[in-house]
Amino acid sequence: MTPERSEPAVPPPPTATYRLQLQPEFPFAAAEAAVPYLASLGVSHLHLSPVLEAVPGSTHGYDVVDHARVRDELGGEEGLRALSRTARAHGLGLVVDIVPNHMAAVPRHNHALWEVLREGPDSPFARWFDIDWDAGGGQVLLPVLGRGVGDELERLRVDGDVLRYHEHAFPIRAGTEELPLPRLLDAQWYRLSWWRLARTELNYRRFFTISDLIGVRVEDPEVFDATHAKILELLREGVVEGLRIDHPDGLADPGAYLQRLHEATRGRWTVVEKILGDGEQLPAAWPVAGTTGYDALRHLDGLFTDPAGAGGLLGQYRRFTAPPVDRGGDWGATVRRAAYKVLTHELAAETDRLTREATALCARDPALRDHAPWALRTALLELLVRLPVYRPYVSGGVEPASVLTVGAAEEAKAAFAVREEAEAVDVVRDLVLGRLGSGPALDGFRARFAQTSSALRAKAVEDTAFYRHAPLLSAAEVGGSPERPAVSPEAFHAYCARVQRDWPYAGTVLTTHDTKRSADVRAGISVLTQCPEQWADLLVEVTEQTARVGGASAPDPQLAWAAWQTAVGFGFPYDERLQKALLKHVREAGLHTSWTEPNEAYEKAVTAFVEAGPCGPPLYTVAEFAGALRPHVRANLLGAALLQLAMPGVPDLYQGTENEYRALVDPDNRRPVRFQPHVLEHLEQHRDRWDLSEEKLAVTTTALRLRRRRPELFGGAATYEPLAARGPGAAHCVAFSRSGELIAAVTRLSLRLAEAGGWGSTELALPEGRWVDLLGRGREFTGHARVEELFGELPVALLERVSAGADE
Repeated sequence: MTPERSEPAVPPPPTATYRLQLQPEFPFAAAEAAVPYLASLGVSHLHLSPVLEAVPGSTHGYDVVDHARVRDELGGEEGLRALSRTARAHGLGLVVDIVPNHMAAVPRHNHALWEVLREGPDSPFARWFDIDWDAGGGQVLLPVLGRGVGDELERLRVDGDVLRYHEHAFPIRAGTEELPLPRLLDAQWYRLSWWRLARTELNYRRFFTISDLIGVRVEDPEVFDATHAKILELLREGVVEGLRIDHPDGLADPGAYLQRLHEATRGRWTVVEKILGDGEQLPAAWPVAGTTGYDALRHLDGLFTDPAGAGGLLGQYRRFTAPPVDRGGDWGATVRRAAYKVLTHELAAETDRLTREATALCARDPALRDHAPWALRTALLELLVRLPVYRPYVSGGVEPASVLTVGAAEEAKAAFAVREEAEAVDVVRDLVLGRLGSGPALDGFRARFAQTSSALRAKAVEDTAFYRHAPLLSAAEVGGSPERPAVSPEAFHAYCARVQRDWPYAGTVLTTHDTKRSADVRAGISVLTQCPEQWADLLVEVTEQTARVGGASAPDPQLAWAAWQTAVGFGFPYDERLQKALLKHVREAGLHTSWTEPNEAYEKAVTAFVEAGPCGPPLYTVAEFAGALRPHVRANLLGAALLQLAMPGVPDLYQGTENEYRALVDPDNRRPVRFQPHVLEHLEQHRDRWDLSEEKLAVTTTALRLRRRRPELFGGAATYEPLAARGPGAAHCVAFSRSGELIAAVTRLSLRLAEAGGWGSTELALPEGRWVDLLGRGREFTGHARVEELFGELPVALLERVSAGADE
């Protein structure tokens, strides 16, 4: 008998990962060519963006069209396997990003969707998608037409059994091919419509408000098996060793999905892109290693933000921009207004579906029957806009009651004039909390409420409020808390201790493909919290200069504030990347223009201002100001880099960020990078001439190689211990030890430190032993180290304990 082929043992968790954005311009072969360099950095795994078949030309891969195939444009499955072999030969594994929540709604490329459109609800693929057939009168709304269907008839043509419209193609229902075009359209299982109807008429679940991405029902076991077979095969065969799960909040039941995935992967290392609210914890029951790390990003950025200065900056922002309270002046009010707008416009179709389902559920119970649809809709709106997190969980983790509080319910009732009608709030809350029973309809409503809440939070906060309330742009980041941007050293240490205890293999990040500004841009912006008065003076000066030299003043002061702050963080020189990012900024803010209702005159004014100001002659004034802050940006940048690499969790480095890396919002941050291995090869040879990029590279490689050499210091059995400095500058030194064998120390708020007179007699008490500085030419320290000496060359230090006579 031939022995059964055994699966490889479950590999250990990564010690550090390196994220690569695959795209046709950077396929598997390009990644394979970079493997020797990436291995030399010290990471243990390459972290790949989605690798399954996507829409042709996609630069991100999240628009999957076929889960059974590795993407041809990247080199196909053989290209992926070749990359895996080369990586393995250099001691690296692969971690892959997967997208369980949605697929591209492009029928000509998406076979499953094509079959549903051809065969209707009886198609075996109909169970794949969350389609409300009743709401569409038995048809799926496809909002793809540039104008109303009556205006586009002449552009629709029948080609055999295919209906074509420009580059789009749709299947024709069998037996209807010979019908006249108007009747043929009515006879299909889909309805072609003007794209603007998606807001109110769409009857399939989508990703956020993107109608081009249709939700997938992976809660169905057959759908799970079909959409995960290829990835599971790659895991079983050792081609891939771990997974990143994109947007689990969009699923019907994230906990159940993750449990099924955990069993199918035999416990491979898996992290989830779960955005946690301030104080929110990841559900303990989820069988994952942890989040992808946006919670770590918030704590790292906050540590280098001055709390007093952040308050001063807010005051300066309000004086300079004079925004209405709910249109940028106050964070909470701005989020609430944006949430109402999203629910009644962009997510109107989702709100309508929740209202219909709540009305139907109430109609089944005589005790609830007389709650009017309008009252239930109002209750839904008022509760949804008050959710402080992305979603209340259907099962496991944070209980819905913890976010749908009594206080929120009482606030929601204030929208009603009649007390009895306000009882609709209690009904909706009880439905969401499962207090009115269970069953397919009730469970489905709770899941849909939760899915809608996650889409609402993403659109209202990330894609709207972050662009409207902009006193400190470095805090307007995924997972960030603009209302409380600063994190104290005590809070940072408490967070790290909790991660080490509960999620020691969770991900940590500073820059990702979704961050609106790279970590190095944010490092420059956050310095402004240490000099809000100087920043205000700079704004006055450059505003006058722009008006004098270009005559193109900012079309509104909120844009001017954001533009100059972005320019300070982005650095010199400026180019079209800054212009494109600021144009996206105003469209996302939606105060004067938007993606769907563009105001051409306003956008021309924005372009003219950016060319005359941040990209014009005043840039030299900004460059001079930024140059004076450069030492303090350096401290922030290197400090955050070292802390991420030494703190609990598995650090994920985004492509190119081992060097100084300045990028703005996508697509700017998804550009292919050019690796320069020769810089690494000669790094130590010209140490005396290091620039900031080389300093960052040295810090990164030193810490990564230590993680690889001594993984026991960082894993689940490791320890985390804060270390306190003493002396006049104690508050500016943040340090901790890992497993008693490693110390990381960084400078915090260096501008404030300089203003106070420097380190002086400040000392850091080291644990017993002899310590060598891995970043400082082998210097040794024992006992009480003078911090000024510790940070003699760099504003950070990485110490390893060595025993007498041990190899060093």
